[in-house]
Amino acid sequence: MKILISACLLGTACRYDGRRKAHPLAAALAKRHQLVPVCPEQLGGLPTPRTPSERRGGSVVTAEGADVTEQYRRGAEEALRLCRLFDCEAAVLKERSPSCGAGEIYDGTFSGTLTAGWGVMAELLAQNGIAVYGESRIGELLENLDADK
Repeated sequence: MKILISACLLGTACRYDGRRKAHPLAAALAKRHQLVPVCPEQLGGLPTPRTPSERRGGSVVTAEGADVTEQYRRGAEEALRLCRLFDCEAAVLKERSPSCGAGEIYDGTFSGTLTAGWGVMAELLAQNGIAVYGESRIGELLENLDADK
């Protein structure tokens, strides 16, 4: 199966703070399936490192108050284009991110408070029929994909 994945989960130093956030099961996923790594923030033209951002309603704002919604939307659209180009059936994304969060994101106050919601890219992928999984579900995804063989 072809799976879109947040590049940071594979150990790419593309997070907002310039650090890596490799997930231990991502390597196992890579051995069994074709992965297409993306960083929607970079695809949208944002630098690494960059000022932390959170969703606030339909917008994405930085901790300094700048509106970066357009960059997040552009990155999400480019990621969807890559997903379609490579025929990805699913996406494994970094949880709680304003781009990649699936079902739970930071609330836009920069206080560390979580709320129900979706990141810009995760929401766009789901709206276009791509199954979206947070990184905490990689183990479950591996089991389900192996059971389907």
